[in-house]
Amino acid sequence: MTNHLNSINGPADLKKLERAQLPELADEIRQAVLTKVTAAGGHFGPNLGVVEATIALHYVFDSPNDKIVWDVSHQSYPHKILTGRKEAFLDPAHYHDVTGYTHPSESEHDHFVVGHTGTSISMAVGLAKGRDLNDRNENVIAFIGDGSLSEGEALEGLDNAGAMDTNLIIVLNDNEWSIAENQGGMYEGLAELRATNGASERNMFRDFGLDYLYVADGNDTAALVEAFEQVRDIDHPVVVHIHTDKGRGSAWADENKEAGHWRLPEAALKQMEEAGPVEDVDSVTVDFLEGKMKADPTVVAITAATAGSGFPRDFRERVGRQFVDVGIAEQHAIAFASGIGKAGGKPVVEMYSTFMQRAYDQLQQDLALQGNPATIIMMSMGSIAPADNTHAGMYGIAMANTIPGLTGLAPATREEYLAMLDWSIDRANRPVLIAQPGSLYSEADLAAALGEPVAEEESDSFGEKDLSYRTIARGSKVAILALGDFLQLGVRVRAELKDKLDVDATLIDPRVFSAVDANALDALRDEHTVVVTLEDGMLTGGFGREVAAHFAADRTMTVLNYGADKEFNDCVPTDELFRRYHLNPETIAEEVRLAL
Repeated sequence: MTNHLNSINGPADLKKLERAQLPELADEIRQAVLTKVTAAGGHFGPNLGVVEATIALHYVFDSPNDKIVWDVSHQSYPHKILTGRKEAFLDPAHYHDVTGYTHPSESEHDHFVVGHTGTSISMAVGLAKGRDLNDRNENVIAFIGDGSLSEGEALEGLDNAGAMDTNLIIVLNDNEWSIAENQGGMYEGLAELRATNGASERNMFRDFGLDYLYVADGNDTAALVEAFEQVRDIDHPVVVHIHTDKGRGSAWADENKEAGHWRLPEAALKQMEEAGPVEDVDSVTVDFLEGKMKADPTVVAITAATAGSGFPRDFRERVGRQFVDVGIAEQHAIAFASGIGKAGGKPVVEMYSTFMQRAYDQLQQDLALQGNPATIIMMSMGSIAPADNTHAGMYGIAMANTIPGLTGLAPATREEYLAMLDWSIDRANRPVLIAQPGSLYSEADLAAALGEPVAEEESDSFGEKDLSYRTIARGSKVAILALGDFLQLGVRVRAELKDKLDVDATLIDPRVFSAVDANALDALRDEHTVVVTLEDGMLTGGFGREVAAHFAADRTMTVLNYGADKEFNDCVPTDELFRRYHLNPETIAEEVRLAL
């Protein structure tokens, strides 16, 4: 095998290669991605498919003077290899030196921190406008996948780009896939363009006012170099539509396009295989929903292109029309659900917290303001955990907490979760957002952890009367309100208070974060002087600050709020985050001692 990578430490070195050597370099880069991702995990199929396109871009254009903006940056690994970060893909000791996304702090060749999709065209249009205002002449290139085109922001960017009369190059990487299959009518038009070698009169890009160029083999470096040279320094916006192969070079990823989009490290996959099938929150959710669907044909599950995260393929096939993937279109997913609810259906939307941020207006205006029945399952994707700064889940509860008319629930146990789902789908008759628990912590687990029966009998049902705080264990002096998954932390804090301070604290499962249970809080005043709130999310705008506001005028009550600070974190280890936010029983117990 060749060793061109040894001599490449930046795009200038790449340009020293002969064109005939570029396919050899592509083989080396593809092998580096295969080896690194197999060992360490990461985005797989998207990166394997764009190796040649990335080489051609850096061969023709002059980065970082010419600006390349990578949409969602699921496909930025080859770019990182060619821009001075190859050791993070060649040397296992450096596998974790770079993030999984573009990041200006890593390289001058990265212009934005990008992890959400559909953003590249809009940001590139902005770069082009800023360039023109400063009388410069560099090329601006947006690199976007076909799946990302279903995101509303991408279409807004295309529309704005079509009205420009200046240099802007949009490279459409068409591999016929989003994470799962593409969804939406526009993809019939893309298929026609592929079938006609770009000659079809049905051309959405020309309809937007954009010039257009098609490259049939987007994994042919010679054809790509020729196409990019043709559009370099162009004086108007153009779309270069390239047809690539997602997962190219890996038989598994090529055959399993959806599963091959991202993969766990090999060691983790082996451990899972040895452990055998394991029941998790996703499987419990799917089993519950499928039972609902069989009993009621008006129940429908909705996802926005992340079907594989919560709705496996066999489930989708079994339920048929009672499952809808709207593609990468979070805003549409929420408004769509509102319409279904208005028409008498029972929509259930499952969406990661980080992506739900994109549909804030629809949650407020199109759903909550209308009061239409819908169940929103908010997956945390980490909450206070070592997520990328673009994928943090810690803002979800605070976001939802600001919307009137949206009932927000945070189940702490498996039984609560299923009971809340049952109530929301069949009886709530209004918008309900449920923060999906991260584990299958059960009522039995809770009783075992407490070492005593819970104060109130567990319930397999949930209703209007349950939109209140639930007392798990009764005590005095200190009350611990532990929301959702953090009930488990609350149990540990209670044990620490008993062990170190000889305090039998009251433990409360709030269950509802969208409204304060004033009666429950007022009842604490007689026998408690310290209230501790625990939440797996940001404190600003969150549950705990609402509790503190309730007691603001009461000088006899001290409220200690525990959760995340208002900040961006990028892959910070959980232990470090918990130390930073004082989220360990020993620290909390000491701060309670000082407050007492």
